[in-house]
Amino acid sequence: MKKRKFGLVLSSVLAASAILGACGTKDEEKPAKDSGNASSGESNKEEAFSVAMVTDVGGVDDKSFNQSAWEGVQAYGKEHNLKRGEGGFDYLQSKTDADYETNLNNLLRRNFDLVYGIGYMMADAVDAVASENPEKHFALIDAEVKADNVVNVLFKEQEGAFLAGVAAAKMSKTGKVGFVGGVDIPVINRFEAGFVEGAKAVNPKIEIKSKYTGAFDKADLGKITANSMYSSGVDVIFHAAGATGNGVFSEAKERKKKDPDANVWVIGVDADQYEEGKVDDKTNVTLTSMLKGVNTAVVDISNKAKNGEFPGGKTLTYGLAEDGVKLADSRGAIPADVQTVIDEYKEKIAKGEIKVPEKVKK
Repeated sequence: MKKRKFGLVLSSVLAASAILGACGTKDEEKPAKDSGNASSGESNKEEAFSVAMVTDVGGVDDKSFNQSAWEGVQAYGKEHNLKRGEGGFDYLQSKTDADYETNLNNLLRRNFDLVYGIGYMMADAVDAVASENPEKHFALIDAEVKADNVVNVLFKEQEGAFLAGVAAAKMSKTGKVGFVGGVDIPVINRFEAGFVEGAKAVNPKIEIKSKYTGAFDKADLGKITANSMYSSGVDVIFHAAGATGNGVFSEAKERKKKDPDANVWVIGVDADQYEEGKVDDKTNVTLTSMLKGVNTAVVDISNKAKNGEFPGGKTLTYGLAEDGVKLADSRGAIPADVQTVIDEYKEKIAKGEIKVPEKVKK
């Protein structure tokens, strides 16, 4: 930057020189091209705060929390006129858990100012890399580590899942609903606990089948599990399984294609998965989705860090009261009377009148 300013001063002093003037013009054009900004390239380069993330094994296009986090990173980049790549924003995708530390370190070597680890499975890697790089800033989604240079981001998934349970139980015609989880870990346990509580709140006799597939990236396991549940009489399945949940949608859509009158529904997770449930232009098996504001949290924390307010060493938790979790628009799949019941429970939970447990009561 000092070299640039010196060049600009020299150009102004020797403006009469055509050669130096041409060199100055060439220098001026380079940063404008690199920054992608026609109006304030140099100013933005001085103020640029770069952000990047590492996905877990579910992948950036899991149509769930990794994808939501990436949407947040991109939104932050767009807000600040940044381009993908060094000095802007980016992501690295993990194929196995062995990639976590490697990817985090790769982003540090590329000098990103804030690096996100997405998902509970990345806790150990973020902890290790953060301790080795105390001058760097990290954010961890869905887990906690104790470090002054890490901000932990948690959600009250059980609160949003409670509403999903209410919707499932009210919409079920068989009195049987299902939950398909990914890995059996605390964050997924919260989804299950809320779903069970919500379903039982409106139908104490509801039958709930729960199954953990043990993976977030195995659509085939999701499909097999959904097949078993639907075959047993379950007509609404709520999944919290990342890309594994894509298989749940596949099974539901196949059944709906074979029998247009079949009452089979899927409740999506993390992001609005309406498009994932599309059978044709008139038919969709997505009842609703339990949204988790990972994208909103990423933008919020990135801006805090950019403004010198990085909340290192803290755990930020987003629930219904903070608009951190909620149900997506059902596009008419949920009738008005059922929606009224859902909204009543939402208000009670947000006010603290109902405390939703984080684990299924035995």
